[in-house]
Amino acid sequence: MMTEPSVDVSTIPRITHDESTEITAVENRKFGEQLRNLGANDWSAPTACERWDVRAMAAHVVGGAAGQISPREFVRQVRAGRPLVKEIGAQYWWDGMNEVQVREREQLGTDELIAEWITNSERARVARNKLPKPIGRLPLLKLPAPVGRQRLTYLFDMGFTRDVWAHRMDIAAATNRPMDLDANHDGRIIADVVAEWSSYFDEPFTLELTGPAGGHFTSGSGGESVRIDTLEFMMILAERAEGTGVLHHTLPL
Repeated sequence: MMTEPSVDVSTIPRITHDESTEITAVENRKFGEQLRNLGANDWSAPTACERWDVRAMAAHVVGGAAGQISPREFVRQVRAGRPLVKEIGAQYWWDGMNEVQVREREQLGTDELIAEWITNSERARVARNKLPKPIGRLPLLKLPAPVGRQRLTYLFDMGFTRDVWAHRMDIAAATNRPMDLDANHDGRIIADVVAEWSSYFDEPFTLELTGPAGGHFTSGSGGESVRIDTLEFMMILAERAEGTGVLHHTLPL
């Protein structure tokens, strides 16, 4: 059995704007397929995200796509969500926005949620791709540590897509169903996450992520050596689980 060669994290090319549009198309398809394959009882399964079952999580993702289609709709969701931040005991404006997305779809059937996703996800992808470059370069995002201040392109290129991927992971875990993973798509997302995550701290490490979307990554020399399932690693980074050692560093997804 051949040993997979290790990759220095500093050499991982970050996902470009053009590449992100293709990745988003694949991720949108995978999420839609996941929703279509859920059983009747799966929709009420609790998830790792407090207050959300699978149906609420899907409603958030679907509502998020609606907000990406139109700046007016995005702003409307933000404004409607601001009063809800305190009500639900949250901290950030986007928590209120997420709550709006869920509440406004409470009366939809699961087939209606799926249909809205199929329609809106592609429209959202096209709209994101049309973000004017001067606007995309504006450093308007103030995100939790360690990410901090970022340009709008951080969100519009891969931020929204990472959110869909993370919730696809959450739904797979909640329903005890395997997550559709492959090296070309999911492995590329994972490698990009590892590259960003490792850029926020100076600890050397060797990281072996097992599974079809994993890989072998190194940073510096003489550091901690970690072997872990890829999805478990991503759960820790997304603060769905606790990590120790080098894995105590998190990255909002």
